[in-house]
Amino acid sequence: MFSYQGKNVVVVGGTSGINLAIAVHFSQAGANVAVASRSVEKVDAAVELLKQANPNGEHLGVCFDVRDLEALSKGFATISDAFSTIDVLVSGAAGNFPSTAEKLSENGFKSVMDIDLLGSFQVLKQAYPLMSDTGGAIIQISAPQAFVPMPMQVHVCAAKAGVDMLTKTLAIEWGRKGIRINSIVPGPIAGTEGFNRLAPSEELQAHVAQGVPLKRNGRCEDIANAALFLASDMASYITGTVLPVDGGWSLGGAGSAIAEIGQLARRN
Repeated sequence: MFSYQGKNVVVVGGTSGINLAIAVHFSQAGANVAVASRSVEKVDAAVELLKQANPNGEHLGVCFDVRDLEALSKGFATISDAFSTIDVLVSGAAGNFPSTAEKLSENGFKSVMDIDLLGSFQVLKQAYPLMSDTGGAIIQISAPQAFVPMPMQVHVCAAKAGVDMLTKTLAIEWGRKGIRINSIVPGPIAGTEGFNRLAPSEELQAHVAQGVPLKRNGRCEDIANAALFLASDMASYITGTVLPVDGGWSLGGAGSAIAEIGQLARRN
């Protein structure tokens, strides 16, 4: 449905789960794709998948931790040398672990804030010089915790709310440069590390699905398809938007699943 032939796409955190699916879908649509994460092994494996998806494309893997500004700068310098400009940036680095507030350490809270919020800001700021002359699309991968309070997730709720406000604020600031910025908010996505942590049993995951109006948990490709649309010319007048892609879960069905998670928190 979408062609990104010759376009340059960067997916930060693009070596697993939702972000890897996004990277592969852009590659299949003809794009040159760079992926970045902390693990050399995961980066190498992701690049091999991208080559299989699009043997004629140019694919690149870089390693950095978004909390390390020097490494981040070097990584984007490598991307700049390879691509010169960025047409699409997907900012998907995230950290998460379940913890009740009273057991959450200062370092634990700070770590998630540094990865999700400060890391997102640093990624977007590094990409800006590679997009400011030509314009382009930035997609942030947020989470329902940004607007749905969840027990054991106070750190993530705070960080992701900040990510969505970053999206809205920079959409205003950078719109004059032709840069569109939107957030995708995935719902419960089967097979992802985050979903498995919050719903650690098949029984609980099935219970979550019953709270989704469409009566199924999502797939990584559901998020990838939304990213392909938001980055396309078909979405050329959409910016500053926070788009839930969750089968309607956040409309109210999340409540019973959150209650189950709360009970799990109290038992632990």
